Amino acid sequence: MIGELYERALGGASRVEVEDAAGRRSPLPVEEWMGPRPGDAALLDRCEGPALDVGSGPGRLTAALTERGVLALGIDIAPHAVALTVAAGGPALRRDVFGQVPGAGRWETVLLADGNIGIGGDPAALLCRVLELLAPGGRVLAEVAGPGTRSRVDRVRLRTGGAVGEWFSWAWVAADDVAELAAGCGAAVAEIWEEAGRWFVELRG
Repeated sequence: MIGELYERALGGASRVEVEDAAGRRSPLPVEEWMGPRPGDAALLDRCEGPALDVGSGPGRLTAALTERGVLALGIDIAPHAVALTVAAGGPALRRDVFGQVPGAGRWETVLLADGNIGIGGDPAALLCRVLELLAPGGRVLAEVAGPGTRSRVDRVRLRTGGAVGEWFSWAWVAADDVAELAAGCGAAVAEIWEEAGRWFVELRG
């Protein structure tokens, strides 16, 4: 999620909605990102360090890994998200995953939680990029949409009151489509699991 309205939502100053091109709106689930979510523990249990949390937001996973003694780093494009992660006790940097990322080729785990496999609206490009960041034998742990849902790419924007953000692309990837997506990047599905109504996948190059 991009821009000033995302920053405003993270700060708790506004109730921000996500609007798609058809005019449908849903709340930006900032509250879910702020503290531990059901299903997080099973995801964290599978993380080996060093771990890179892509689109770390307010940093609950980065901080949780740090508390467990796992070397971790969160990256996010929003300065306030980075500040929140650091305040929560997790190291974080303002970085674009498609730009220069510290430790490229040395991360044992890359996290794409909370639907962040949709970053940029091109999950194939994102997956191929994060596979480049992994150490040999490393893994990508991604949260996906459940089986039986439809993978899609939408143009969306954020809005609150009379303020409206710019349009950007976001993708949703269904568990049923992950194997084909991974194969296109030379990776394979090692595990798919469900926890607390959330679906996750482990991918290995």
